[in-house]
Order: sequence, then C-alpha cells, then structure tokens
Amino acid sequence: MFQPASPLAPDKWLANIFASKAAQEGRVVRRSLVDIDKYVGIDTFKREVARRGYSAVRNGDQVIVFCNRQRIQRFV
Repeated sequence: MFQPASPLAPDKWLANIFASKAAQEGRVVRRSLVDIDKYVGIDTFKREVARRGYSAVRNGDQVIVFCNRQRIQRFV
C-alpha cells in the first residue's frame, strides 16, 4: 500500500513539480522513479502527466517529463 513519505500531501508534491519555472516555461522536469513512487505513486504520477497532455520517458531510475505538447523524437 502506498504511504507518502513527504510532509507534503501527494497533490501538493505534484503541484510543486508542475509549478516549477522549467515546467511553466514548457521545458523538462526530472525526478527519480523511487521518489515518484514514494511520494505520489507511479500510477498517480502517470495520470497527472497524461491529464496535462505532457509526455514522459524513463531511463534507468530517472523520469523526464516534457512539459509541453510537442512530439518526442529519439535524436540518436
């Protein structure tokens, strides 16, 4: 069962991420998968990214969220 390990409620933790300057400017934010799972849960995080119309990729333990609605292309 998911139990938040942050003094912030899960919705506040998510709000802080998407209120960041990078997110507000349509750039990227990066978080560790462990933190996402610990603070809000993977499924909740995925739903919030999708609700905003953003895309995210995972590489190892890192999740990068593209805070815009542009198409993602693999560069190399």
